[in-house]
Amino acid sequence: MPVWLPVTIAAALFQCWRTAVQQKLRGLLSVNGAGFVRYVYGAPTALVLLLIALAVTQLVLPAPNVRFVLYCIAGGMLQILATVLLIMAFGYRNFAVGTAYSKTDVVQSAVVALILLHEVLHPLAWAGIALGLSGVATLSLAGRGLRPGELLRASVQPAALCGLGAGFCFAFTTVFIKLSIQALSGPSILVRALFALVVTNSLQTLMQGAWLAWREPRELRKAFTTWRSSYGAGILSAAGSACWFAAFALADVALVRAVGQVEIVFTLLFSRFYLKETLQAGDVAGLVLVVGGVLLIILGS
Repeated sequence: MPVWLPVTIAAALFQCWRTAVQQKLRGLLSVNGAGFVRYVYGAPTALVLLLIALAVTQLVLPAPNVRFVLYCIAGGMLQILATVLLIMAFGYRNFAVGTAYSKTDVVQSAVVALILLHEVLHPLAWAGIALGLSGVATLSLAGRGLRPGELLRASVQPAALCGLGAGFCFAFTTVFIKLSIQALSGPSILVRALFALVVTNSLQTLMQGAWLAWREPRELRKAFTTWRSSYGAGILSAAGSACWFAAFALADVALVRAVGQVEIVFTLLFSRFYLKETLQAGDVAGLVLVVGGVLLIILGS
């Protein structure tokens, strides 16, 4: 089994776990405040992981360069913007449409990676991406009563436009992450990925921290006074991002993003067996489609 597969699945699991922790923070912090703690507590955690990797490999830090820093800035800023757009999509009435369209980031990542990174996928992998996307759409729209024609008409609504915009930004985020790792030289992919993560998280802390200081100074203070509740989100974010960065360095961006859709499977399993919520028929169908899509991608990779 290729190393990037279990690494990607671990990334999806950590991301699902972090999202659950962040959701609890919504009662303590604003949207931007909850996002900020992901970076301010994630950066030190990423630094610890980097130091451990350096100690184990007995290597030195790769030398940064201008291209590397610019890619980190671009990727970090786009990730923040994508998150804001996604939250805006959720804020509109048509939550289901916004969610469904935001998940097109997998296809958008494949197209962007094809153009910028020249990553060409096997036809079977493309079929897996399409199948997985249909599964995610099924899960997003299950029980909503939206027919294909209604979904198409809803695509011009603000929720859909924000969702597509979020997917677009997420697609470029993944490409810039990979480019930042490729801009570094060194024998260890893990060390380069972790170094890129530390720099990106640090820049995101500065960028979103500056925004909070300007627009929401009270939330900036609360991000530190609520550290006992907030640091967990940062640790999980760093662990998940470390896996994402390593996976992007090891495999094609589109393949990683497509397999990463198993996050929604973890979410539903958590809902069923931990929260004791009942799964609907549409949920089961969506799960089957997502898992089938991942299997096709594995066969085509």
